[in-house]
Amino acid sequence: MKNSISEIIFSELPGHNGNLGLITLNRPQVLNALNHEMFLALDENLAEWDKNRDIKAVIIQATEGRAFCAGGDIRSAYEKKLAKDPALYTFFADEYRMNSRIHHFSKPYIALLNGITMGGGVGISIHGSYRIATDRLVFSMPETNIGFYPDVGTTYVLSRLPHRVGYYLALTGARISYADCYALDIVQEVVAQESLPKIIQVLSQATIPDKSAVRGLINQFAISPPKSDLLQHQKEIETCFSKYSVEEIINALENSTSEWCQQTAEIIKTKSPTSLKVTLHALQKAEKLSYDECKQMEYYLTCHFLQGHEFFEGVRAAIIDKDQKPRWKPAILSEVTTEMIEQYFMPLTTVC
Repeated sequence: MKNSISEIIFSELPGHNGNLGLITLNRPQVLNALNHEMFLALDENLAEWDKNRDIKAVIIQATEGRAFCAGGDIRSAYEKKLAKDPALYTFFADEYRMNSRIHHFSKPYIALLNGITMGGGVGISIHGSYRIATDRLVFSMPETNIGFYPDVGTTYVLSRLPHRVGYYLALTGARISYADCYALDIVQEVVAQESLPKIIQVLSQATIPDKSAVRGLINQFAISPPKSDLLQHQKEIETCFSKYSVEEIINALENSTSEWCQQTAEIIKTKSPTSLKVTLHALQKAEKLSYDECKQMEYYLTCHFLQGHEFFEGVRAAIIDKDQKPRWKPAILSEVTTEMIEQYFMPLTTVC
């Protein structure tokens, strides 16, 4: 298609009763991290395909490698901040508009998750109608590792996962397996990696009258995943992560007799106190919001993080200098007040 660029390739596969739109992420050297041009190209093509009656469904995949998509290009965001480039805000606004395009896409949108899927990679997959995993899927929303919060529409998704698992994933940034994702309905089917080309072929040739028809077509390729390791800790997660504040969550974890809980508490304590408190409050609010309301809330949050210290200090420590020693400000939870957190949820109309 005319809108393809080297990092993201769009093609149309002819088939029965319509063509199949195929998106291929093609930036394997950086784990298919999404740059600004990729956001724009994806949004533009999806807008065209949504209106095009010849397109019956869309598949998104990645070129062979370690990752489906490891997230947005946060190094680029860091560089824009240093350069005082106003396009920094546009970078996130365009990404979020593209995420919403996927959420509201009227046709089946099928993501083939074969490898690392994190951050922005979750944003271009989880909002579609169908996710298919291989045993290579590693799923994470690791934003608290870099002084940020789970964005790209995931406040809506994580706040609705069962057993408070979404709260656990958001605050810890933990990586989970394909079996965990299947148990949580983050993915609807697990297939063998070698089945993916055949699945694309079957979908291109099939009649797909609506989103629900996809499952029947994929079911023939399904394999049974093992039990979820994560959900072995379901009771501990539900008990500890149902607490109202970050301090109460950490206290519950530390006072548990479970070694897993105590280790989880230590992981959480390495994160930005501001990031933790904003993340928890965002999920609590998101439980009562629509998807579109969550996206509006997230944009306000992002604008505040882009004006603050934590996000760029987290990126510096993890990506730029790689010293893994972020200097959070404030450095302790008790210094992050309710008033400070509430400010993150206020509109910043003069900047954004």
